[in-house]
Amino acid sequence: MSYFERAVRSTIVLSLSVALFAVLAVPASPASGDPPDKMEAEELVSKHLASIGSEEARKKITSMTAAGPTKAVFKGRGTGETSGVVVLASQGRKNLIGMKFPTPDYPHERMGYDGNDFTVAFVVPGQRSELGEFLKTNDRSFKNGILGGVLSTSWELLDYSDERGELESCKTTKIDKVAVYRCRYKPDGGSDLKIEMFFDANTFRHVRTEYSRVVSARQGASIDDSARQQEERYELIEEFGNFSEESGLMLPHSYTIKYEKQTGQGTRLYTWTMDLQQFQFNNDIDPKEFKVDSYS
Repeated sequence: MSYFERAVRSTIVLSLSVALFAVLAVPASPASGDPPDKMEAEELVSKHLASIGSEEARKKITSMTAAGPTKAVFKGRGTGETSGVVVLASQGRKNLIGMKFPTPDYPHERMGYDGNDFTVAFVVPGQRSELGEFLKTNDRSFKNGILGGVLSTSWELLDYSDERGELESCKTTKIDKVAVYRCRYKPDGGSDLKIEMFFDANTFRHVRTEYSRVVSARQGASIDDSARQQEERYELIEEFGNFSEESGLMLPHSYTIKYEKQTGQGTRLYTWTMDLQQFQFNNDIDPKEFKVDSYS
């Protein structure tokens, strides 16, 4: 039985337990006065790392597993929803996201980076999910340790280096009336994606990442055909919330991924909502777990 399967089984037992403890978010200490309109990336990263935990606490963690129930909702061409379990596992720069559902045409989401290769499982033979295809096409966000944020030991800002990418233009804005710093992230070598990270302006916790891409309308065989072509828009949003302490680290216990695809065939919206109830640290994870079998 693989590490992922053992974690899934453990999570199912946890989810069915009658005596689940509610995860309570620790209230943030209010800041004095309004935050500065701008902040240098180095200062923001320093404050963000402090918001996670002490340097000693951060360095003690060599691997992390977070698990709990998840719900997937699909809207657009084909509408539906299903509930299952999610496991996030990481060790060093290696990272895995796996979800399992009791649905024949959508049994799982599995994607992993083993330090060399990024792999995504097919949901049915020869076909990946919309999310899997998007990430496979834009794999740098996974390889650089951006996707999953602080829920992974591969989180880019834990070992921030402009050799992989850099933050810039950190300015204040608001999300749902809460002041946040909005920073552009540019991977080294460039990317087709526009990537923006958002940090609570009072606590400096990472609360959101947005990835977007616009594909210009293609030129048709004739003027009339070209006029009928439409640009395509892709947007993926991660949201992190319900922060509380685990092994000396302040970590989010709610994690949401929203993926929207707008093409000439209409708009599709997919949402995965995860309630992370179980955390484990410093377990030895077989490196093979991070290379996902296409048909698993």
